[in-house]
Amino acid sequence: MTDLETDVEIAGTVAIVGFPNVGKSTLINRLTATRTAVVHETPGVTRDRKELLCEWSGTTFRLIDTGGVDREDTGPFGKQIAAQAREAVEEADLVLFVVDARAGITPGDEELAEILRTSRRPVLVLANKLDDPRRDLEALEFHRLGLGDPIPISALHGHGSGDLLDEIVGRLPGLGERPVGEEAIRVAILGRPNVGKSSLLNALLGRERVIVSEVPGTTRDAIDTVLQRDDRTFVLVDTAGLRRKRKQRQGIEYYSELRALEAAERADVALVLIDASQGVVEQDLSVADVARKAQCATIVVLSKWDVTEIRLEDVRPQILPRLRQRPPLIAVSAHTGRGLERLLGLIEAVFETYAGRIPTAQLNKVLQELREARQPPGRRGRRLNLLYGTQVSSRPPRFRFFVNDRGLVTRDYGYWVENELRARFGLEGVPVSIDFVTSE
Repeated sequence: MTDLETDVEIAGTVAIVGFPNVGKSTLINRLTATRTAVVHETPGVTRDRKELLCEWSGTTFRLIDTGGVDREDTGPFGKQIAAQAREAVEEADLVLFVVDARAGITPGDEELAEILRTSRRPVLVLANKLDDPRRDLEALEFHRLGLGDPIPISALHGHGSGDLLDEIVGRLPGLGERPVGEEAIRVAILGRPNVGKSSLLNALLGRERVIVSEVPGTTRDAIDTVLQRDDRTFVLVDTAGLRRKRKQRQGIEYYSELRALEAAERADVALVLIDASQGVVEQDLSVADVARKAQCATIVVLSKWDVTEIRLEDVRPQILPRLRQRPPLIAVSAHTGRGLERLLGLIEAVFETYAGRIPTAQLNKVLQELREARQPPGRRGRRLNLLYGTQVSSRPPRFRFFVNDRGLVTRDYGYWVENELRARFGLEGVPVSIDFVTSE
């Protein structure tokens, strides 16, 4: 059960909609047997559409989680959340309409029911929060919505979830769509709050896929979106803003940040966004370090380039010497579209290096040059000797170098070898792992 990652066929798409705080995210976690959705008692936690895969009895389908629909919401996100939910319904083969059985029918439920009736999509009404099966008859009230027989469930305790999954699978068209495979480039968009991550994603997609707002912290989940460019497939992941200080991460923000870290760990390439209008700050370097520790390739992206007079030449010496992977640097503007095509091309180039292999003959030729370029460390009259090496894996690249005595390898010499490999084989921005092994 993962985000858009499986080799099996997808039988259809199911959208989950409902008024805020009726338990949609809890239901998502129940159906997918994960804790992928952010669950919190604050209404309106889920804002963007989030796509997940769910498997039941050998059938896999796509599940779209949506923000709570409330047309009366006067907050900064209400209209955008409703628009996202309506788009999810248009994409769905089946809609799960979640209502709070304890609260009864609300004006919001009636309004949403009207929208769903006009959508002409098949709908299942789920009367949630019936934790005691003896209260199942309370679900009958929701017949008044005119969307068929309501199904009593408890997303929290699992009551009715098996019957619900049977019903969902039975109603799906089974079109046999295949999701993206391992050849796709998985790209995590990282950055501190409000540096333009969602704006960049929307600009790359050419449409409003995620909500963009001037309020910091809008994105709380990691959102997977597929982008096709010529014959190359990208899976773009927008993430919550990363805050440096632990005391700043509380409640929803803490769990949202965990999602961002998980997104980096399953990404091939991380885009570390820096707000060019504000310049480089210490927190940007912390975000880049998250990407390094996640072992994904890194590209530093200066966003909002249309509203700054800073030059790349000014930024490069501020940031690149302080980043171990020596990542490439590019400036873009989501507003004007400047640099977006170059960015996608750069992602492809970095990925090819990240996923590629260096022939053993070329690698050992370079090792011979390194032996001649710098005297290796020694101790008690014995000196380190780089014998030979090979690349043992890729994505990211990992090397095994055989030496006469691994105990002679110093930290400084190991970093020097790593940097030489990066410079000689064009591994800028790519994590490089080297295992020094004593030859038997």
